[in-house]
Amino acid sequence: MKSSNDIDWRFVPFSALSSLELYEMLQLRSEVFVVEQACPFQDMDGADQKAMHLMGVKGDQLVAYARCFAAGEKFAEASIGRVVTHMSARGDGIGHVLMKQAIASLLQHWGPQPIRIGAQARLEKFYNQHGFVQNGRPYIEDGIPHIEMLRVA
Repeated sequence: MKSSNDIDWRFVPFSALSSLELYEMLQLRSEVFVVEQACPFQDMDGADQKAMHLMGVKGDQLVAYARCFAAGEKFAEASIGRVVTHMSARGDGIGHVLMKQAIASLLQHWGPQPIRIGAQARLEKFYNQHGFVQNGRPYIEDGIPHIEMLRVA
């Protein structure tokens, strides 16, 4: 699928990822969540095999990524996580394009339903723009303030 930003989107299970796609996905997540955010944590958490992976490629570069889970995998509700954009692609709204694509892909794959996320608290307003509202108490994960947010069906 192409978007108006000339991004090619793929939404695939773990088993359909090529070795190159897997490498690029893990590299992007490590660049942002570990190095850029100076947060050592175990990114490879054993959940990738249960997820659908949304990858946005522009040219030959992975510029946007998120992983999606069916209800009952991470939370009682379906969920989206590891939402990340490449530093070189920021500033032109690609994060919003990514979230719209992730929500649409999840709902198309599993049907209309609520979606829960565990979001960095500093991004609450960003996720509000996509229909998510705080649901639960703030908590600390890997030294970063987080909140659970829910988007109703």
